[in-house]
Amino acid sequence: MSPRRESAPASTYRLQVRAEFDLDAAADVMPYLRDLGVDWAYLSPILQATEGSDHGYDVVDPTRVDASRGGPEALARFSAAARAAGLGTLIDLVPNHQGVAAPEQNPWWWDVLTFGRASRHAESFDIDWDHGDGRVVLPVLGAELDEVIAAGELVVAPPGGGGGVSDAEEMADSEDATAPRHPQQPPPPQEPAADEETSPAEAPYGTARYDDLVLPLARGTAPLRETSDASAVRDVLARQHWQLAFWRRAEDVLNYRRFFTVTSLAGVRVERPEVFDASHTEVLRWVREGLVDGLRIDHPDGLADPGGYLDRLAAETSRAAAATAETARAETSRAAAAMPIYVEKILEPGEQLPGWWQTDGTTGYDALGEIDRVLVDPDGEAPLTDLDTALRGYAEPWAELIATTKREIADTSQAAEVGRLIRNLPAPVRAGLGDDLARDALAELLAAFPVYRAYLPAGTDHVAHAAAEASTRRPDLAAAIDALAPLAAEAGTEFSRRFMQTTGPVMAKGVEDRAFYRYSRLTSLTEVGGDPAHFSASVDELHEAFARRQAAWPHALTALTTHDTKRSEDTRARLAVLAEVPERWTAVLGDLREVASTGDGPLDALLWQAVVGAWSDAPDLADRLHAYAEKAAREGGVGTTWEDPDASFEGRVHALVDTAFRHARPIVEGFVGEIADAGRSNGLSAKLLQLTGPGVPDVYQGTELWDHSLVDPDNRRLVDFDARRALLGRLDEGWMPAVDATGAAKLLVVTRALRLRRDRPELFARYTPLPVVGEASAHALAFDRGGVIAVATRLPVGLARRGGWGDTAVLVPTGLWRDELTGAEVAGGAVPLATLHDRYPVALLTRV
Repeated sequence: MSPRRESAPASTYRLQVRAEFDLDAAADVMPYLRDLGVDWAYLSPILQATEGSDHGYDVVDPTRVDASRGGPEALARFSAAARAAGLGTLIDLVPNHQGVAAPEQNPWWWDVLTFGRASRHAESFDIDWDHGDGRVVLPVLGAELDEVIAAGELVVAPPGGGGGVSDAEEMADSEDATAPRHPQQPPPPQEPAADEETSPAEAPYGTARYDDLVLPLARGTAPLRETSDASAVRDVLARQHWQLAFWRRAEDVLNYRRFFTVTSLAGVRVERPEVFDASHTEVLRWVREGLVDGLRIDHPDGLADPGGYLDRLAAETSRAAAATAETARAETSRAAAAMPIYVEKILEPGEQLPGWWQTDGTTGYDALGEIDRVLVDPDGEAPLTDLDTALRGYAEPWAELIATTKREIADTSQAAEVGRLIRNLPAPVRAGLGDDLARDALAELLAAFPVYRAYLPAGTDHVAHAAAEASTRRPDLAAAIDALAPLAAEAGTEFSRRFMQTTGPVMAKGVEDRAFYRYSRLTSLTEVGGDPAHFSASVDELHEAFARRQAAWPHALTALTTHDTKRSEDTRARLAVLAEVPERWTAVLGDLREVASTGDGPLDALLWQAVVGAWSDAPDLADRLHAYAEKAAREGGVGTTWEDPDASFEGRVHALVDTAFRHARPIVEGFVGEIADAGRSNGLSAKLLQLTGPGVPDVYQGTELWDHSLVDPDNRRLVDFDARRALLGRLDEGWMPAVDATGAAKLLVVTRALRLRRDRPELFARYTPLPVVGEASAHALAFDRGGVIAVATRLPVGLARRGGWGDTAVLVPTGLWRDELTGAEVAGGAVPLATLHDRYPVALLTRV
């Protein structure tokens, strides 16, 4: 047992742990992370997930470490390796939902399907039993139930799957053991024995099979022998605690809360004390045994009471940590410090993280948007808007687009959730409105909600804003909205709680997973938590944002790339250059569209930007772009969709990608060659700003070198740590690399900044903007963190056009300063940027 570290991290490094890169492999890179300058390792979810899951967010058993990731023994080895290297450990936790795609892998879900409402886990999942007539509705069939049965695709079997006699024989009618019994009703709840909990491996009462889906039968309902006979199958299905349905009917029949629109991820009622206890047993063991130092909480907005959950988590982890301190005989005279807890909370521009939450801050998307926009040329907005309008054939403001896409989601993939809201309305209100009018008004109210959710009783202004916007868009619904809005704003009711659990999915799916794929004016801005209508930010605006973070959330994480970003930081840095060369991009896109087009202008712009942004000599780039293009087209939902793929349209999508590597290759390579250097300058500046700015910088795996990834799963590829170790070794021998395709210059910036943050934290105690003066002052920004000064270049194309820095200088405190990147020393006062940025577009100064 090791005592946990009792302070916030100076930095983190995110590792995607999976079967191909398990906990032992992660342990092997701890010495490298130490040498890089990392303070804490940050692990993706490691609880038992669905077999084959690369991401780990589909946990099927929260009581054990995932076997394919190494199991508990490997976690212990990883923790020991991290401690030996001097690193803390932050682990991603998923309290909102569990994976139910393979019921036999999830003991809780299997038990619910076996015993129904009598299951000891019936209250663990957020199930509307009444809407399913006492059953869990599973919309997983590829056709209507009668068609599936008639085709012999459903097979029911007794325990063991053989032809032996089952316990159904004892309950069968003597004349006909397969005669239908109450075909529209499940069996009455049967209490399992006190010590009885069904084992998915045993299936003691028999199974039903549909393709690779295995479901448990209720006690006393199995057939005498395995069969797909239609009459026998119908009889068996009629007596289960679950009901199968065509997947296309999910939005009408689904009766359990899910993660966004993913039916295979069932919502967990972690707000119930017994569910919290059962789902956090293993996590708290990690805390007690000193295996973890901090937690990252996935999707808190899905929870019934995010703030209450964080309160309980803080209390339980503090108790567990105190036990660790006592056992280790470490500082027993005082209480253990609160464990750092971070929340994956997506803040809309201007929104503040709830100050009463027990958290150290967000996972950093807010910082990403701030940093990206200061590197975008505001002069590019008008010409790129004109291009977007020409591609569409009409002007479509961002606000109008998301009102449309969010309403689409509320009407389709969130229709089941809207239906549950209707059922939760007070009876007089529901009767007065009628279900159709209530659905229309609720969908409009959800579509107009300006943030992911409110945390009542705070946030009633968001409800008022949504009501006003919705009524303006639909004056015919104003009276209905007036009736519903006060209910949504009333704290403590089931309706308001579920309303707030629904606004987030409508926002996420309507904006991030639809509108972002339709709005391609400048795709580096269509990023999680960002508003692409906010085109750029001034230097003063960045300073103000950084100062706010230093004052309010100094230990919040900051990010540039995550496992969920739509494009990696270096892809976005290259695409940001388009704002400096809008006319050139307009001409290049025109040339590219003449060679290959999907027939949809905005989608063409999105796909060709993806090609340009991700372009490299990687041998797998074509396959990656094909996968991205298909996903992007389906997410956008214009010419094709996930539900109804259009082969002809998708053929044009894939043809465009093929053309990028054939006839259009000279155009692509020529244009990338024009903007690559400016993109690298942007990439180095963004990284320096993140690593030295307020907050705790998180480095996503592999991004210490150039990383031109696209959306998942592209951004979750394995990392070549051997190559990075070798380059780091050369840097430590004194090599000063050029800013070129190797990415070694970025590695230099990362390691020097991370080491300073870890080894000299006293130099990062405040935030003071430093003035830049002279003819090119608009092309630089600088700040002093209390002994470390960062100076970064912005808008490099414009800087080159005007002939360089000229007389521009940054004003720094008096004394002698050393650039940690080059070793050059400069005197305080007015430091010429032509000298400071002679080798690199960024500088990292410390006092000599």
